[in-house]
Amino acid sequence: MNGQIIILQGPSSSGKSTTAAKIQSLAELPFWHISIDHLLDGGVLPTERIDRKEFLWSDLRKPFFDGFHASIAAYATAGNNLIVEHILDTPEWIAELKSLLVPFDVFFVGLHCELEELQRREFARGDRPVGSAERDFHNVHSGRVYDIEVNGQGNAVQNAQVILDCWRSGLRQSEFARVTRSSA
Repeated sequence: MNGQIIILQGPSSSGKSTTAAKIQSLAELPFWHISIDHLLDGGVLPTERIDRKEFLWSDLRKPFFDGFHASIAAYATAGNNLIVEHILDTPEWIAELKSLLVPFDVFFVGLHCELEELQRREFARGDRPVGSAERDFHNVHSGRVYDIEVNGQGNAVQNAQVILDCWRSGLRQSEFARVTRSSA
């Protein structure tokens, strides 16, 4: 079973990276762990020049995310299993991913966390603009239909196990599954 995709969707600092790492360590299949943070930490963008205003993030944002989304489909097409961390904060991104990922088995996970805990984590990390977690908290889950929803404040190993158990069941009810079924 290759080309499997598990998308972890939740606010900044909700525990997506920790959960993804636990899923990766427990899954019987090899999974890549893909995230925007990996790209940013890897120096993909000319961050220093963006910070100096030589390039405007507003000009780079759309092609950056278009490329990220296309890369998910490309990795899966090549036969790689993926755990994708994302904060789907625009309707366009959701529509784009639904279209790109029609050929794949997508398991969509909503990761929730209380606002106070998100704010505490955001402050402790120190690498996020203050207020990002709160903005995400109020927006990212609105209107989303998941295969499973978990509490990011819970035990990460237990969350990963529950996610994998549900993924293994083959039951899909998320908005991604609905697109796949309607395309068949």
